[in-house]
Amino acid sequence: MSTHSSGRAKDRLERIARRVMTERGFLPDFSQAILDEVEKIQEVNRVAKVDKKDLRHLLWASIDNDDSLDLDQLTVAEVLPDNRVKILVAIADVDALVKKNSAIDEHARQNTTSVYTAGRVFPMLPERLSTDLTSLNYQKDRLSIVIEMIISDDGEIQNSDIYHALVRNHAKLAYNSVAAWLEGKGPPPQAVAVAPSLAENLRVQDRVAQILRSQRHRCGALELQTLEARPIFAGDELQDLLAEETNRAKQIIEDFMIAANDVTARFLHGKQVPSLRRVVRSPARWDRIVELAAQHNFRLPSDPDPNALNGFLTRQKAADPLRFPDISLSIIKLLGPGEYVVELPNQTSPGHFGLAVKDYTHSTAPNRRFPDLITQRILKAIIGGSPLPYNRAALEELAMHCTQKEDDARKVERLVAKSAAAMLLSSRVGERFEAMCTGAAEKGTWVRIFYPPIEGRLLYGYEGVDVGNRLKVRLIHVDVDRGYIDFEKV
Repeated sequence: MSTHSSGRAKDRLERIARRVMTERGFLPDFSQAILDEVEKIQEVNRVAKVDKKDLRHLLWASIDNDDSLDLDQLTVAEVLPDNRVKILVAIADVDALVKKNSAIDEHARQNTTSVYTAGRVFPMLPERLSTDLTSLNYQKDRLSIVIEMIISDDGEIQNSDIYHALVRNHAKLAYNSVAAWLEGKGPPPQAVAVAPSLAENLRVQDRVAQILRSQRHRCGALELQTLEARPIFAGDELQDLLAEETNRAKQIIEDFMIAANDVTARFLHGKQVPSLRRVVRSPARWDRIVELAAQHNFRLPSDPDPNALNGFLTRQKAADPLRFPDISLSIIKLLGPGEYVVELPNQTSPGHFGLAVKDYTHSTAPNRRFPDLITQRILKAIIGGSPLPYNRAALEELAMHCTQKEDDARKVERLVAKSAAAMLLSSRVGERFEAMCTGAAEKGTWVRIFYPPIEGRLLYGYEGVDVGNRLKVRLIHVDVDRGYIDFEKV
């Protein structure tokens, strides 16, 4: 696709992002008070000042996007007798430097999340922290919260523990190069090639992650695959939108973080303290999911059943892998968004329908998400025997606020992505595309074309069109500043 060179695309997309963030109540910039606080924070040798486990000798490594600088997690494996494996996940101790009620904390509390737009990333924390002092950077000693899990050869978490520890990142790795090596499609990354013990450790992690994934799917976790379109720039100019797909390296981190968040939630439940939970309730539009499966000659029960739904998804992935992301997207839209709720002692939250887990929280990305920082502070209070940092009323207010801001962030990211897409499609008005309906409600009907993977509104001919329907559409209008991409049914 040709480069779009109208007025420095990246600058224009950043201006759009700033405008939409402000409209949604985000603070796109850090105040002078925050910058003054950051200036006073010094990188000090905290090793001698804290009585923590010293795990710097373990072969910790980070795996993230090629351009990620805010490193929240490290992982390492240790093979035990009886085919069991100890998996350790280290989470950056952000609370060590971001103090509750500080100016930095108040900014994070307002935004609640880093916002990732096609124009630029708006981090939740100042970059001096998130990409340096509170990031688990290569060859840096860092405080962390370690989640330890003993996993059997059939994927059962037999034992777990959570504690404070000092760690050191011995290899900064990237998803795509690690995945290519694990899948036999490329050479090992340089850090892996020069360290045979790291190569073996990563292969153990890969094996355990796949076992955990299989176990989750046996319990009803949904096998979903979506196409996340990532903007490709040449300098400041937009060239294309490419769909990012999952791979084995991403699955290592995904499956270990799901397990770690499950362990954290159960740890908090066992301590009988109020805490945040991440839930996805039973889908309100299950009847439409049943209809969608029936269109593909698969019968689902009348009541929500994740095991049955995953059976349908597994069959569709095998039968039509090319179109499986479209089915996945339809199911995700019908499942509805996740939300944060407060679980009180002697209560049980609704659980996470898509992951098929009863206890689930967000705790593994405190540089990027405020709910994770909240959970980290509660964990540290329990571990250290300190008073809880939040009472029930404060947690309930935060749960509602974080849910709302996550929705706002999703809308900002989606609109800027649509602005980028509108740039790419601006010369193609009048062309026809194959499409799939991704949303149908009173406020409008939405479709996604297959290449480039772009969603827009179906302005004309939407009568009778519902989520999951395939159709042909014509592009009739784009508006870059407002992120409008309008189609009509052919």
